[in-house]
Amino acid sequence: MIAELGHAALWLAAALAGLQVVFALLRGQAGAAALPAIRAIAGAQALLALLAFAALLHLFWVTDLSVALVATHSHGDKLPFYKLAAAWGNHEGSMLLWVLLLSGFGALMARFARALEPAVMRGALGMQGALALGFYAFLLLSSNPFARLDPPALEGRGLNPLLQDPGLVFHPPTLYVGYVGLSVAFSLAIGAMLGGRVDAALARAMRPWVLLSWTFLTAGILGGSYWAYYELGWGGYWFWDPVENASLLPWLAATALLHSVSVLAAREALRAWTMALALIGFAMSMLGTFLVRSGLLTSVHAFAVDPERGTFILVLMALYVGGALALFGARIAQVREGAPFAPASREGALVANNLLLSVILALVLFGTFYPLVAEAFGASISVGPPYFNLVAGPLALLLVALLFVGPLLSWKRQFRPLSKGAALAGCGALAMLVATIALGWSMSLLERLGLALGAGLVIASLVPLLTRKPWRAPAPVWGMVLAHLGVGLLTVGIASESAFTKERLAIVQPGDQASVGPWLVEFRAAVPVAGPNWTAIEADLLASRGAGAARLAPQQRLFNQPATSTSESALLTRWDGQLYATVGQGSAAEGWQLRLWWKPFVTFIWAGGLLIALGGLVSLVGRIVRALREARPARASARYREQRSW
Repeated sequence: MIAELGHAALWLAAALAGLQVVFALLRGQAGAAALPAIRAIAGAQALLALLAFAALLHLFWVTDLSVALVATHSHGDKLPFYKLAAAWGNHEGSMLLWVLLLSGFGALMARFARALEPAVMRGALGMQGALALGFYAFLLLSSNPFARLDPPALEGRGLNPLLQDPGLVFHPPTLYVGYVGLSVAFSLAIGAMLGGRVDAALARAMRPWVLLSWTFLTAGILGGSYWAYYELGWGGYWFWDPVENASLLPWLAATALLHSVSVLAAREALRAWTMALALIGFAMSMLGTFLVRSGLLTSVHAFAVDPERGTFILVLMALYVGGALALFGARIAQVREGAPFAPASREGALVANNLLLSVILALVLFGTFYPLVAEAFGASISVGPPYFNLVAGPLALLLVALLFVGPLLSWKRQFRPLSKGAALAGCGALAMLVATIALGWSMSLLERLGLALGAGLVIASLVPLLTRKPWRAPAPVWGMVLAHLGVGLLTVGIASESAFTKERLAIVQPGDQASVGPWLVEFRAAVPVAGPNWTAIEADLLASRGAGAARLAPQQRLFNQPATSTSESALLTRWDGQLYATVGQGSAAEGWQLRLWWKPFVTFIWAGGLLIALGGLVSLVGRIVRALREARPARASARYREQRSW
């Protein structure tokens, strides 16, 4: 009965989404009068989507094996923690989460975006309803999460062991908030072009959504990277996997859009550029959705291998993105650009920022899809990390260098006077560059420049706080400082991990020792252990450096259902890096495979990423609080006028 309730809720929500589109198409007095109804419909649609998702969570919680999705992706012996996470750790459940967020964000936009012209708001809500309608159709016609099994399964197949990790609880929902948050910017751009009002008011309405999306994309990518780092056991945090790239593409577009929409809000410039980025950002989100559901990839990230489902999403993408680009081509000539500005201005620096991000996006997009296109024509071509590092690395360093210049620029015109803090940052970067040469460190030019620019940016990011009392700085300034500081740390961490990582592979017996970097690791024993639904061989390692010592316990696990072997790494974190250990196949007679890495300052990657996401969150909260404060007098004035009218 619960499955049928969830299924019925989806049909009703789809009907309301269609009604929302119909009302948005009304014109004249009927259209103006329909806006309150559209807002109410958007709210009701979100509640029905929430009911459907709650029904799916209940089915996984009780392990209802009469539902095909539960039988395929869960098991009666699974921990409750993973039973719930399994609800979105599959194709159908993840798409239901997508639709829930899409309808929920539409309802929030209907509730809180009150400052826009009615025509713009009606067009935006109509577009959001059209997006929801397409994905409801996808669920109901191609990917029904509530389909029944007759007869019910005796036991479920279980969740992929690689997904039986706390990362499954946080990574997909966080990433999806980022993906779907870009739909609001997309819909607002469509509404603005239909209504002919691309202005600062639109930018102020769009900016919180872009900040939300960018912040959650940052957190989702960071969390997924760290999850792969410790779970897959190969010692890397980014492999340029096509699905990893699929999450990076919308982040690059969102980063460019965030800066562009700030210029539009502050100076009413870059109007056409902002509209284009809003369309591209959501297009990249849909492209990633298509990639993991098309059957083009065989990956732990891929949700589906059914080409029919990929074709359905491809059709939706062609309708939405193709229609949006056609509207952009037809209407953008009518959008009046703002006042001109000098190239050596803050606007000019932001344009350079956007151009670099766009070039990186194009190069990553080409490297990701060219092998797939070539394979379709019978050629086998591999594009891997060497290509991406070569083409994206120098441009990324140019972006880091641009962050030095940004605080020195004024709006519309020339450089500000060089501050002592900025000069200190430049000296810090130069000192680091000289040190890498003088100390004879063996490293590439990119690694050397990464260390120098990253170290200098750590200092330069604090300059905006040195010119004022920090406790009086607005939240967006603090957000910028934290984000730029995070970029500096991230750059240092990437360069250090690339330049200084040491690796050791050995076959060891109890009592044997292996050294890696400054660490001496003793293999003491290999013992069998058992978990809730797995057994494992666990290595007992004693790692020592100087007078300090610590124990590590990497495992080679075998899961029962489904039968899968995984490598569980062990990490020892210190202020200057991480010791990373995995144990492979072996026996008491032949010895055990032991792989060790020493990764200096790799922790700066995670710390930097967290600071970037925290900067976005601080800025978002600050702008929301400010908007609420500014809205109070307007609401009080409206109530006063209403009382006077009585």
